[in-house]
Amino acid sequence: MDGNGKKHAGSDDETNLKGTFISVGILGFIIVVSWFAIFALFISR
Repeated sequence: MDGNGKKHAGSDDETNLKGTFISVGILGFIIVVSWFAIFALFISR
């Protein structure tokens, strides 16, 4: 533990952040694909 009462867990934090980054990337990809699909539908009308 350091002075702030937090313990250092480097590998756990890194794994957590990697999982978060992948989740956000997948969510962003789904949003972009949805946006282009709706845009294509709008243009085709």
